[in-house]
Amino acid sequence: MRPSIRPALLATALFCAVAAQPAQAQFFWSPPDLSTPPVTGAEPSLGLNLPDATPDELNAGLVWNLRAALNVAALQCDFEPTLLTVSNYNAMIAHHNKELQTAFDTLGKYFQRTAGKGKPGQQALDQYGTRIYSGYSTVQAQRNFCQTAGSIGRDAIFANRGALIDLARRRMGELKKSLVLTGERYFGTPGSSYTAAIPPLNDECWKKGKLLTSCKARWDAEAAKKPAG
Repeated sequence: MRPSIRPALLATALFCAVAAQPAQAQFFWSPPDLSTPPVTGAEPSLGLNLPDATPDELNAGLVWNLRAALNVAALQCDFEPTLLTVSNYNAMIAHHNKELQTAFDTLGKYFQRTAGKGKPGQQALDQYGTRIYSGYSTVQAQRNFCQTAGSIGRDAIFANRGALIDLARRRMGELKKSLVLTGERYFGTPGSSYTAAIPPLNDECWKKGKLLTSCKARWDAEAAKKPAG
């Protein structure tokens, strides 16, 4: 009997299908859609918190928030080295250093104008930097954030010099959206609605270290309940 080559062909096809998966598939079989329309910086959902800012100051806020988010990603997302969050962040800083410096200087002038010249303005700038850094730190949505930041960091190093603002306008809404826990689109979020059924611990349910039958029946019934939704 001639050996069949179909299993080998099937294995090869499966390997090719897996190998062809895009780089963004580290965490999800079908990543959540976090896309948003382009932003201007004035949207409350972005949390730039720059009241009375001019368009140039809003642009500076977008660029500086993008840098802060990618910096946080470089610190928090290196558990998945294929995202290249550290190397891409360093490359982005080197590639867009002039635009980043301009954004920082513009924000400095904004706070000197709105908070007061000298020390008050500098303190306001320092506090702003602290707030935006903490705003991009996430635990539950870490996979969403890291995957999105990895993709944006890759785009940043290929963006033309002086065009980082265009990338920020296109993807800052998506980056903010990634901070909210979102499930796998294909499989959902298995385990997120799981609730452990703990046996009753009150004394009347136990005798000589054994759970009484009546209490065990209630425990079994509680464990069999399906979570709502």
